[in-house]
Amino acid sequence: MTKTNWFLQKLKANWLTLLLIGLIVYLWFRPWAPVDELHLPAPEVAISTVDGPKPLSAWRGQVVLVNFWATWCPYCRHEMPAMQAFYQAHKAEGFEILALSLDESQAEIDAFMRKEGYSFPAIQAIAGTAQQFGGVSKVPTSFVIDRQGIVRHKIAGQVHAGRLDDLILPLLKERP
Repeated sequence: MTKTNWFLQKLKANWLTLLLIGLIVYLWFRPWAPVDELHLPAPEVAISTVDGPKPLSAWRGQVVLVNFWATWCPYCRHEMPAMQAFYQAHKAEGFEILALSLDESQAEIDAFMRKEGYSFPAIQAIAGTAQQFGGVSKVPTSFVIDRQGIVRHKIAGQVHAGRLDDLILPLLKERP
């Protein structure tokens, strides 16, 4: 047996190795992100807009995904294509995203959003906003607010298409 053949024989994976590799790949592309059911009134926080700060209550009547993120966060970057697709598909039904970035400047955020071609609003979080939502210990963290202004869900981690469908579509069917 040649040295190369011996090495290839040693590399043969068993079912446990393949299962572990599959699990690692799955968690990389869809990491664990617990969802808490909250049913709390949304905080009266100010959200930066191009027209100046607006209270979160200005979006009452819409289902809102408040997403705390940063351009330097790989999981934040990974969730954004699903958020963009969901936003495009459901904004006419009263769905809105408020992506509140923890980055240092709005210019950084704008450059990232332009480069990636995302159209949902992404603004720099006003100091203290994360604390008013009960604290954000990691990014991404998202909050789903229903049409009546009630925080229904907190997602501590990356959102994906299936999770958006499961959590937001039922709320879009509810009328104020």
